[in-house]
Amino acid sequence: MNVNHDVLENIELSKEKIGELLLKHTSLTRSQLEESLEQQRSEGGMLGDILLSKNYIHSHDLIRIVCLQIGIPYQTDIKIEEIDANVVKDLSINYAKHHEVLPCLETDFSVTVLMSNPFNFNVVNDLHMIYKKEIKIICTTSLRIQDAINRVYEKANRNLVDSIEDEEFEENLDLEGPIDILDSAADEAPVIRFVNSIIFRAVKERASDIHIEPYERETIYRFRINGVMTEILRQPKKTHAAVSSRIKVMARLDIAEKRLPQDGRIKIKIAGKDIDIRLSTVPIQNGERIVMRVLEKNNMALNLENLGFRGKVLDGLQELGGRKHGVLYVTGPTGHGKTTTLFALLDRIKTPDKMIITVEDPVEYEIPGISQIQVNHKIDLSFAVALRSILRQNPDVVMIGETRDRETAEIAINASLTGHFVLSTLHTNDSSSAPTRLIDMGVQPFLISSSLVGVLAQRLVRTLCNNCKQPTELTDFEKVILDLDTVPAASTIYKPVGCAKCSNTGYAGRTVVSELLLINDEIRALIIQKTDAATIKKAAIRAGMRTLRGDALDKIFEGITSVDEVVRAINAEEAE
Repeated sequence: MNVNHDVLENIELSKEKIGELLLKHTSLTRSQLEESLEQQRSEGGMLGDILLSKNYIHSHDLIRIVCLQIGIPYQTDIKIEEIDANVVKDLSINYAKHHEVLPCLETDFSVTVLMSNPFNFNVVNDLHMIYKKEIKIICTTSLRIQDAINRVYEKANRNLVDSIEDEEFEENLDLEGPIDILDSAADEAPVIRFVNSIIFRAVKERASDIHIEPYERETIYRFRINGVMTEILRQPKKTHAAVSSRIKVMARLDIAEKRLPQDGRIKIKIAGKDIDIRLSTVPIQNGERIVMRVLEKNNMALNLENLGFRGKVLDGLQELGGRKHGVLYVTGPTGHGKTTTLFALLDRIKTPDKMIITVEDPVEYEIPGISQIQVNHKIDLSFAVALRSILRQNPDVVMIGETRDRETAEIAINASLTGHFVLSTLHTNDSSSAPTRLIDMGVQPFLISSSLVGVLAQRLVRTLCNNCKQPTELTDFEKVILDLDTVPAASTIYKPVGCAKCSNTGYAGRTVVSELLLINDEIRALIIQKTDAATIKKAAIRAGMRTLRGDALDKIFEGITSVDEVVRAINAEEAE
C-alpha cells in the first residue's frame, strides 16, 4: 500500500515525537532510527520516506502512528458477527476491495467504516455521497480488511437465501398487470424477496441482461452492463429450483416443464418506472439456464444524437430517412444496438402522413403511432409471411427486425422497388460486406444494386466516466495496435480509473461507433460485378466514408472512450 505525501507531511510536523512512537509501537530499533535521522540531516527528505526506503518499517506502521497522533481509532480485532450485513448493500464488493473500505455500522446520522488508509479522502467523499451521512473512520490493516470484506459480503448474500431451499409458494398467484417489486411486504417469501432484489439491482446498475447459470455445486448470477459480463453473486445450487420457478411464475410460464426451452415476458414497476423483461429459459445439464433482457420503457434514448451519431453519418441518416423507396440495412454483432438505431430513425421520420409497420422477433420497443407485428413461429407467422401481408396494408415505411434468409431479403427488395422505404438489420462485420452477404444468400446482384440505398455498420463502446478518468499517453504497443504514427496535437487521451459513481469500472454508459456506406453509381456497378467487400470499401472511402476504425480513433482522441475499449469492441486490424 502506498502512503501519500499528506501522511508523511503530518509525520514530519511532529517528528520530535514520531521517533519515540515508532520505537514503541513497531519493530524499529534505536540504531535504525538514529541512522535514518542522520541521513535526513545530511541529505534532506522526509523521515518516513527514509525509513520506508531502508525497509525498517512497513507503510502501514506510518498510518498507524498518525492515527494515534490525530485520534483516529485503530483496530486489529474485527468482530464480523457484530457487523450488520445490510449496511453494505449500497456498496459494490469490487469497490470495497479495490479501496479497502468496509462499512460496519450505520445509525440515523452516521456510517462507521473500516479503512486501511484513512487519508484517502476521495473514498471518504464517495461514501458521503452514497450514504448521505457523516462518515466515521476506524483504521485497520489491509490483510484484515480484505478478509472482513469477503466474510461480510458472503454473510449478506447468505442471509437473503437461507430459507429458499424449502420455500413453497402458490402457483396461481394473481399477477394481472405490472408487479411493483418495491411494494413487497416485510414478511414476503424469501424467494420472492431474493428475485425482487436481483431485478432491482439490475435496474439500478443499468444492466441490459441478467444471466442465471446453474452448475454442479452453485448457481452463478451475472449482469451484462454496458456490453460487458460481470459476475455479481454465487449461491448454493439448492436455491436454483425455487428461484427458477418464481421467475417462471412471474412470466406465466409452465413451472412443471423443465425439459423444453420457454420464452415469456414480465412487466414490472420499480419506483414508478415501467420495466419490461424478456425471459428465456433453456434446459442444461444442471438445471434451467435463465436469461432476462431488461428494457426500461421510461428511459429509451430513441434519439440519433443521444446514441452517439454525428457529422456525416448523422447527416446521411437524416437524408436517407426522407427517401420514398429503397432499402437501408444496419449491420453489426448481436447486442450492439442495431434495433435501437432503427427505432431512433423511425422515431425521427414518423409523421402523421406516413404509415409505418414493423415485423419483429420479438417486439422490443412499443412505439405509439407505429403498427408492430410480432413473429410467431408456432403458427408459422414468419418474417416472410408477415411481410407479404403487410404490403397489402399500403405502408409507406416497413421495418423488418432481421433479414435472415433469401426469401425475406427478396420480399424486402421487391417492396422497395414498388415504392416502399424498407429498414432492416443484417449480420456482417462492416458495411461493405452487406452486398456480398446478400449475394451469398442467393439474391440477384442487379436487385441489390437497384434497391440498396445505404448500409450502416455500428458497434457500441463504453464511454469513460467523467468523474474519474485520467489523462494518459499512448504506449508504443498501443500505437502499433491502432496503426498510428502520431497523435493529433489537440487531442487528450484518457484511461479508466474507477470510482463510486461508475461502480469502480471506469466507464459510464455507451456510445455508438459507426460507418455509413452510401450507394453511388460506382458502388452499384461493383455490386453487379459481384466485387469483393474490400474493393467496395475502398470505393466508399474514396467517396468520403469514415470507417468504423476511424470513428473509434476520433472518440479516443476526444476523450470519450479508451484504447482498451476500442480494442475490445472493434477489430483494430481493420485497414482503411
